[in-house]
Amino acid sequence: MTTISPVRPSPIAGTWYEGNPRTLSQVVDGYLDKAEIPGLTGEVIAVISPHAGHKYSGPVAGYAFATVRNQKFDLVAVLSPMHQPYYDSLLTTAHEAYATPLGNVPVDKDSTSDLDTRLRKTLGEGLVPVAYDQEHSLEIELPFLQRALASEFKLLPVMVRSQSARVSQELGEALAETLRGRNALLVASTDLSHFYTQKQAVAFDTEMLRRVEAFSPEEVFSAEEEKAGFACGLGALTAVLWAAKGLGGDTVKVLRHATSGDVTGDYSSVVGYGAAVILKQKPA
Repeated sequence: MTTISPVRPSPIAGTWYEGNPRTLSQVVDGYLDKAEIPGLTGEVIAVISPHAGHKYSGPVAGYAFATVRNQKFDLVAVLSPMHQPYYDSLLTTAHEAYATPLGNVPVDKDSTSDLDTRLRKTLGEGLVPVAYDQEHSLEIELPFLQRALASEFKLLPVMVRSQSARVSQELGEALAETLRGRNALLVASTDLSHFYTQKQAVAFDTEMLRRVEAFSPEEVFSAEEEKAGFACGLGALTAVLWAAKGLGGDTVKVLRHATSGDVTGDYSSVVGYGAAVILKQKPA
């Protein structure tokens, strides 16, 4: 019988992002420092952030996480796609914590179990735990959270394979119930269009971000169906939009857009990155 390590070792530290704790802290802090955030009114319910290597998407991710800098959350639900060859609709980690060079992030087993129970009742399937996964898109957000937040937090990790609107909506609604009354933050991990020219990517990403800012998960799904815009984390993104609605979120503000070409200088085939924040307006 194979024993699963309590801590998921990072498969990407030192490649997708800096492996040295001091350097990683300096780099992430630099992205946060350079983000120019407009005046925001209301409570931050969720952020939307890209998940390429920090070298490429870090400057955009900094805008998302700068909106929660120095804030305190007890629980952070990070929803990402699952790029690896698993076949279940929704997955979570079998480990008790995620390791990054900045320390371990403990998993909140109670909230994960609660979400799993709710999903099995409403969807007929729940969260399938996986060990030693190689998925980058969830982990890549953790150093930003570790540097931006003013307190330690527990993690509710969900990796979404399904591209079904029904699955995403059920996930979002169940997640809202799991987080209701908690001091919690939602994070949607997604990149945008892939491998188009810069001109094409800007057009596709602008339309996708327009629908995100309209706070319409239905229209976000329609963008993919119409080939009007793309998001590799479609299921995770829309689930977070539905969850944020359920928690009283009423405003989405897109903060930044860029492409890999802005880093590499090669605009012939780029990946799009966007950052946004979901707010709940405070009563007057």
